[in-house]
Amino acid sequence: MAHVVGESAMAFAYRALPGRVRFGWGASADHLVEELEAAGATRILLVHAEAERELAERLARPLGDAVVGTFTDVRQHVPVDVAHAGRRAAAASGADWILSVGGGSTTGAAKAIAREAGVQIAAVPTTYAGSEMTPVWGMTEDGVKQTGRDMRELPSLVVYDPELTTSLPAAVTGPSAFNAMAHCVASYTAPGANPITALVTDEGIRALSAGVVRATHDPFGREGRELLLYGAHLAGSAFAVAGSGLHHRICHVLGGRYDLPHAATHTVVLPQVLAFNEAATPGVATRIRFAVSAGLETFSAGAAQAVFELIESVGGPLSLAEIGMPRAQLRAVAESVIAGLRADNPRPVSVGDVVSILEAAYEGVKPPAYHEAHGRLRQGADGTGAAARAGDDRRDDTRGLTDDR
Repeated sequence: MAHVVGESAMAFAYRALPGRVRFGWGASADHLVEELEAAGATRILLVHAEAERELAERLARPLGDAVVGTFTDVRQHVPVDVAHAGRRAAAASGADWILSVGGGSTTGAAKAIAREAGVQIAAVPTTYAGSEMTPVWGMTEDGVKQTGRDMRELPSLVVYDPELTTSLPAAVTGPSAFNAMAHCVASYTAPGANPITALVTDEGIRALSAGVVRATHDPFGREGRELLLYGAHLAGSAFAVAGSGLHHRICHVLGGRYDLPHAATHTVVLPQVLAFNEAATPGVATRIRFAVSAGLETFSAGAAQAVFELIESVGGPLSLAEIGMPRAQLRAVAESVIAGLRADNPRPVSVGDVVSILEAAYEGVKPPAYHEAHGRLRQGADGTGAAARAGDDRRDDTRGLTDDR
């Protein structure tokens, strides 16, 4: 089982990842060129989606002849043909750096190129994905999304400019923020969880919770956008060290199989997986509940309930049905999840458990109050602790499973 911060004796390993970060309102216009020059970037491949063309070209213009090529075939979940095309573009241009301007899909494309092309990445994020702080990659082929870690894909330079995110509509701002929050929640219980990443995660959830409320009510306001991008940076930083678990495994299977919108999928699944694990990690649940309260007017009865209520308060998606997932084949999805899941979730996980999580996520069911979830886990249907003992019995059935993150 994973080390769970706050639930076991303190013993940990921590690896700080390399990279330079520049953060500030207007930083992309004021500091990007000097940062790239200081880093020694002389031949730059500009990577952006078509939607970001105007911004990317404006930021790249002062770089002049240092920009030797452009790649714009950016798609979510990074289909393998996109990765191959990007690598060909990098080779043809002779680039030694990539300048990625955009959201998580753009950063993902840049990573896929860098892994084979042997180039460094400078990222200018325009959403709250947090991928720019991690060496985690993802690629999709034939409806299956594979993920992994490779230090060649960790950006060497990240320039955060909250001003660039003011144009994000509420329908994008909310899910993007909760995508970042999912990184935070996973970081408490993932294989590399430790007290350092937990502190970063606490602050990340507080910033994201307060920021998403401010930014959805005042899209052009500086405070909300700064809090959100700061929180996304912290979320990515913690996730890069701690790793992932059940939540991300579910989302990767759903994304690869159904091509669902990435951030919205994370938003919907987050409170349901949190509800499943909440009673097994009471210390973590308390930390999350207090941190999320930064964005709520009332104090919720549990961590999962608090996250659900925060999503609801800013008009975020609550069900898989509303983001386009068909109800059929939930069990097939659950079997795929279990087939690639590590055996270190805070409580044992069966195919039936994943089906229940998916059903709740499909319907958008509000998680029960914490004490209700705790009672179900500990007492079981007959009130004798059967569910807890059955979970112990299932533990050995999952020990050989591996995670493809």
